[in-house]
Amino acid sequence: MESNNILDEFRTCTQLQYNGQLILSSQKGHQWTFYYRLGRIVWASGGTHPFRRWRRLMAQYCPQINVDKIQLRQQDVEMSYWDYRLLEILYKKQRIQREQINAMVENTLAELLFDLAQQTNFIAVKCERNQEVILEAPMSFTSADISMKQMQDSWNLWTQAGLANVFPDLAPIIRRPEQLQELVSPPVYKNFVTLFNGKLTLRELATKMKQNVLPVSRSLLPYVLKGIIELVKVPDLPLVVTQLPNNSISAQPKKVYTPLIACVDDSPQVCKMLEEIITAHGLRFVQIQDAVQALPILIQEKPDLIFLDLIMPVASGYEICTQLRRISAFNNTPVIILTGNDGLLDRVRAKVVGSTDFLTKPVNTDKVMSILRKYLPIKIASPIHSESRLEAVPKDIA
Repeated sequence: MESNNILDEFRTCTQLQYNGQLILSSQKGHQWTFYYRLGRIVWASGGTHPFRRWRRLMAQYCPQINVDKIQLRQQDVEMSYWDYRLLEILYKKQRIQREQINAMVENTLAELLFDLAQQTNFIAVKCERNQEVILEAPMSFTSADISMKQMQDSWNLWTQAGLANVFPDLAPIIRRPEQLQELVSPPVYKNFVTLFNGKLTLRELATKMKQNVLPVSRSLLPYVLKGIIELVKVPDLPLVVTQLPNNSISAQPKKVYTPLIACVDDSPQVCKMLEEIITAHGLRFVQIQDAVQALPILIQEKPDLIFLDLIMPVASGYEICTQLRRISAFNNTPVIILTGNDGLLDRVRAKVVGSTDFLTKPVNTDKVMSILRKYLPIKIASPIHSESRLEAVPKDIA
């Protein structure tokens, strides 16, 4: 059903003493799930970066747990509350305290409600109620009324700071270093270069700096408005998944590697389309819209396959491909030239500079997946929803 007011939907669940799931979907495809017991919210999942969020909050509120040492199986991949399940197991093993779980629940809920407000502006959302009770014995109960008040307050403060269009899951990266050097002192500039590298989201930076995300974002806004700093999308950071052979429990677990695909193209539309296709099939994706930054980022990320636009300002696809092939680490990396002109001359020249294949625009799912299946030595999954990607349950906690 459609709801014209999200707050009314939450109030209804409270009044009905609702048990089950409230699933909300925005027009842009974002989805959030809120788990209810007796009209109170006990957990929430979904959002843009579920794994990054869990990693960050665990580091903040459960610092004694090394997240990278948690071994996960790929069974029960449909479990949408994998993160809550991990908290349950850690608690049962006496690795974390109930107070830490309360902090995890409270902050997870606050972040997802904020994202819901920002993505939907409290209106035009698709609602679905699923009365399947998943969390039989919740470890924390949260008043929905208090949560709604906090959501409204945090969103009002965010908009009053001029940040309505600044999403906290974006990562700042310096685009005009010379101009930045003129505006700040050398120590501040050095700090900026270290922190704002397009790898850490605003939320992650705030945690690293031991500040709230609001003042951190507000302090960067003048540089963003001047084009000195750009806020870019970054992929989620999944937890390591291990796989055990069915016939040998004692065998060494095999790590499941998820290939990384890069797209170097100055067109935001092309990057977005490729990202949607690639991530929908369970692969990782990184976009590079600045040709000047292409080589340093590619060297750092080491993608398994590169889509490379032919015509870009400053540096062309030919030039970047030539430079890539001079680096030993990229000798065998598939480089797929993207172009709107399927001319023989372009194809010949692309081959001369060392490209692997050619893909004509506009791109579509069939073309892209045909290339990936041809050049990646793995079995690529069918399209999946972002919420279920690499979801798992723990085998053991070291």
